[in-house]
Amino acid sequence: MGNISSNISAFQSLHIVMLGLDSAGKTTVLYRLKFNEFVNTVPTIGFNTEKIRLSNGTAKGISCHFWDVGGQEKLRPLWKSYSRCTDGIIYVVDSVDVDRLEEAKTELHKVTKFAENQGTPLLVIANKQDLPKSLPVAEIEKQLALHELTPSTTYHIQPACAIIGEGLTEGMDKLYEMILKRRKSLKQKKKR
Repeated sequence: MGNISSNISAFQSLHIVMLGLDSAGKTTVLYRLKFNEFVNTVPTIGFNTEKIRLSNGTAKGISCHFWDVGGQEKLRPLWKSYSRCTDGIIYVVDSVDVDRLEEAKTELHKVTKFAENQGTPLLVIANKQDLPKSLPVAEIEKQLALHELTPSTTYHIQPACAIIGEGLTEGMDKLYEMILKRRKSLKQKKKR
């Protein structure tokens, strides 16, 4: 199995859903992870899906099936269907778009409250950190009220710039770590 670690076999693919408001940078994150280069994108109408074998960090070699779901208001009711039974949720936030942080918070809290998502590890990517007016990560964490998420929801907020890929490897490593921890915990509960 090479460098594939812990409980994830070489033949198993993690199911990851990528959510966030429109224009947050979800598709840019997806294609940066897939091709390790910037791909000019257009607004997602529906979803994009890609199988990606991670190429860096401690999650190197892990295969993931990503679902990048459009963030327009009319598509958000679909988030419930795409996010249930996932191994992890990535929520992408535009660090510069201060006016929409309340909307981003509302949508994030809706998703994490679905019964099927209780306890699903959450990676919040604070995207566009390279821009001059981007909010610091601590402020985004506060604005999104991440401390108010259900106690079973483990999360990590990662500063990033999807265009150059900065922060994405670290974020994926943290998500992978949270997924492994959750699986171990669920396995122990089944033994009891």
